[in-house]
Amino acid sequence: MATLGLAEFLSSIISESGVSGHEGKVAALVEKHMSGLFDEARTDALGNLIVLKRGTGRTPHPRVMLAAHMDEIGLMVTKIEDQGCLRVTQVGGIDRRILPGLEVIVHGRRDLPGVIGAKPPHVQEPGEREKSMKWEDLYVDVGLTADEARELIRIGDIATFAQTPIKLQGKFMAGKTMDDRAGVAVLFECLRVLRDMRHQADVYCVATVQEEVGLRGAITSTYGIVPDVGIAIDVGFGDQSSVPEYQSISMDNGPGIAFSPAVHQGIFERLTSIASELEIPYQVDPSPYPGGTDAYAIQMARGGIPTGLVSIPLRYMHTAVETVCLADIERAGRLLAEFIVRLDKKFVEGLKCF
Repeated sequence: MATLGLAEFLSSIISESGVSGHEGKVAALVEKHMSGLFDEARTDALGNLIVLKRGTGRTPHPRVMLAAHMDEIGLMVTKIEDQGCLRVTQVGGIDRRILPGLEVIVHGRRDLPGVIGAKPPHVQEPGEREKSMKWEDLYVDVGLTADEARELIRIGDIATFAQTPIKLQGKFMAGKTMDDRAGVAVLFECLRVLRDMRHQADVYCVATVQEEVGLRGAITSTYGIVPDVGIAIDVGFGDQSSVPEYQSISMDNGPGIAFSPAVHQGIFERLTSIASELEIPYQVDPSPYPGGTDAYAIQMARGGIPTGLVSIPLRYMHTAVETVCLADIERAGRLLAEFIVRLDKKFVEGLKCF
């Protein structure tokens, strides 16, 4: 039985390592913490965690899929230098400017703490200080000789940011991989709300893999589930200094509900209508480019799936201190639970008329 609160759940899962292609430990932790909130759980061949909460009433039940990716960006070892330092490259999109000085964990034959070093500014060539570090100028120092490093580390081993969760003021929390384990926390919160509610739909909550390297988990899991309705939960650009207002959504002002080529108008209208009816704060999030989230993969599966997209405002995306407001996660979870309670065959059939 799930006993953790939202903050404890999120803190736990963002503390685990799960770079794209290596999400197994995260999946096991999510399943453990969601225990008691679903009827079945399985992991598919690609590594997606799929939990099912069955609907009630006459069959066949409508099938709704909620998807949030659990993989994180990270580093991969490409070479062990003669001095023992490690050359690395990125897995997923990383801004190299944030890396110098960061603490990391290298996941070799055992976990090894390391730091990311770079050429000191004192010996840089003129103009180098004004430029982003090149990958060949960055390295990870684990404090070992080359022979010791080669005993414990292999080419292809991964490294993750060594960042523990930080509780900020109010309901704000910072840490690594909030993108998109904040979305996984929405799945958790939705299932917690549904625990005390009746619904016709069979609910498939999917913690997807390999989103950061090509939406792969959402492609395969949607193909296998064949939902009548799909909703992706991801993060959006939270308001912060230097990000224009028209490109961001406000923190602690509710989730963003995307209006996008990847979003079915009927699902958008139903989500916004429910939020307004129940006075759940929300924001319309214009997303003209559809390819950056699991929503695109869900929409394009098989013969096409009516799809929605809900975004949690997040500051400092793809850094070690991604920041969210827990209240936005709570609101998104409640909104999706209420959407599911109202989902029936009539609504599903009506989606074909838009």
